[in-house]
Amino acid sequence: MAHTHSHIPNLRHGGKIDIYNHVMPPAYLEEVKRRFADAGMVKRLSNIRNLWDIEARVEMLAPFPEVQQIITLATPGPETLGGPDESPALARIANDGMAEICARYPDRFPTFVAAMPMNNVSESLREMDRAIGTLGARGIEIKTNVNGRPLDDPEFFPIFEHASRTHGVPIWMHPERSPAMTDYACEPKSRYEIWQVMGWPYETTAAMARIVFSGLFDKLPDLRIITHHCGGMLPYFSGRAETLWAQLGSRTADEDYSHVLRDMKKPMMDYFKMFYGDTVLGGSASALRCGLDFFGDDHVVFASDCPFDPEGGPMFVRDGIASIEALDLPEAIKSKLYFDNAKGLLSPRGTG
Repeated sequence: MAHTHSHIPNLRHGGKIDIYNHVMPPAYLEEVKRRFADAGMVKRLSNIRNLWDIEARVEMLAPFPEVQQIITLATPGPETLGGPDESPALARIANDGMAEICARYPDRFPTFVAAMPMNNVSESLREMDRAIGTLGARGIEIKTNVNGRPLDDPEFFPIFEHASRTHGVPIWMHPERSPAMTDYACEPKSRYEIWQVMGWPYETTAAMARIVFSGLFDKLPDLRIITHHCGGMLPYFSGRAETLWAQLGSRTADEDYSHVLRDMKKPMMDYFKMFYGDTVLGGSASALRCGLDFFGDDHVVFASDCPFDPEGGPMFVRDGIASIEALDLPEAIKSKLYFDNAKGLLSPRGTG
């Protein structure tokens, strides 16, 4: 099954690859309307036309002729919508829909990232084979937790292994947190959308830490994971992370962490720098500078998070480009962020 598609013919050299943005194929949106309990989320998804009306999306992108979008499925994912018996069929609906979008507009949407039914590991492996081998997907998307379970749960290991070892494709990691994750123990839910605005970057950071400390990168050195929102909180708090985690175990009595750092094959912070960060930072150039300083210019990729902005799409594309341009980077580094790094991720290992 490995490396069925040796390259992506439609990547336009010198253009801009938007590597993390979202669609929702109409057939999948119908399932969301039917199954999803969160009325607020259903309302939001239904109102964002450029999410599910692909003609409208293509029209919206007209002012950005150089931008090509690698599409991913918008939240909620298959494992949120149905149990292990239902999620595989939902993933197939999503992936068939995204493959169809890419087939209709190959120049604008050169390829897609496959949705996984993460609450059914064996079916996830099967769907990965189908989406990559038959439909032409160039990666998989997972959430930062699976219905509240951490990604370093051994049950999920085969998914990481199959993506990196068998297919040589990267993993797009999207934050997953709902209003039910309360900010204060005395309250039944998170208010003012704190769960999303600030909860999602925290959620990404926590998932990264679990992946690092569980030794996943040592087990799978070829693992490539793209973190949304440029690694969440980590670049900004990397100094704190390095100095406090250097003392891992000093504040903990009920669990023995003494072996964790000892067992690592390289310095702890080097593992965090193995992740990739995207430029989805609401247009903040200083936050992007911070992410670049942390991950390095080989591990940052241009992305928009389109169409989840106040304008329904174009603003995040515009602001993402503006944040890169504001940093006065050398052309060679801009080329890495806009194109080269993404091309390397989307090419099978060894051909990028």
